[in-house]
Amino acid sequence: MLEWMLRQVMAERGVWSGVALAKLLQEKAAYRLSAPSISALLTSQPKQMKADTLDALCTALECSPNELWVYTRPEEAKGA
Repeated sequence: MLEWMLRQVMAERGVWSGVALAKLLQEKAAYRLSAPSISALLTSQPKQMKADTLDALCTALECSPNELWVYTRPEEAKGA
């Protein structure tokens, strides 16, 4: 099971809003996402994602994909 950790990664870096994330994406990665796209990333786990978007998020937040997505084996998730 994959768990989307964007909000946690943002909080660890002091990024508290979609507006702040959009600004970071623009400044650090020269990447633009629409407000609805950012809202969708913040409110639900993506079903699919462009490699360019993942790369820009990792660049802007100075993280790895492993920090944005956490994998838990199904048998471990059931025991939780």
